[in-house]
Amino acid sequence: MTLNRLTKALMRFILKPLSFAPALLMMYIIFSFSAQDGAASANLSYKVSYKAVSIADRALDLELTDQQVARCIRKIHYYVRKLAHFTEYFLLAVTIAFPLYVYGIRGIWLVITGGILCVGFAALDELHQYFVSGRSCSARDVMIDGCGSLLGIVSVRIVGYIGRKTIFS
Repeated sequence: MTLNRLTKALMRFILKPLSFAPALLMMYIIFSFSAQDGAASANLSYKVSYKAVSIADRALDLELTDQQVARCIRKIHYYVRKLAHFTEYFLLAVTIAFPLYVYGIRGIWLVITGGILCVGFAALDELHQYFVSGRSCSARDVMIDGCGSLLGIVSVRIVGYIGRKTIFS
């Protein structure tokens, strides 16, 4: 074996496992959000809701009063929280599915393996929230997380397929 081939093999041996680092980082971020008590979590999503309403107010030139802004925030707050769940697990699925794809797991096995990892983590995360003050455990949230994960995995499959048929053909 030449030195060049040995170097490439060594680089693959080192770099392939590191491809899971973004997934571990995303898991840490999700776990950190879940470790916030109920008040801190509600406050964070309130700030996001306020920002969304403020941006819409400026962009659409609505000139909303403070009372109207507060009413809009109350209307969207629940959906902002659920969209956060969906988005977190979409990103987790992408960061898990790409390395699995690199390791050669494709097709339905990518969906099954990535899905089990993501939904399993979502269930454990909801169980973790059960023990956090002011938080609760919700099967609905696991379902939302699962939907985000499925979309993330399917997105990776599409990108991988397009890449194989165009760039890497």
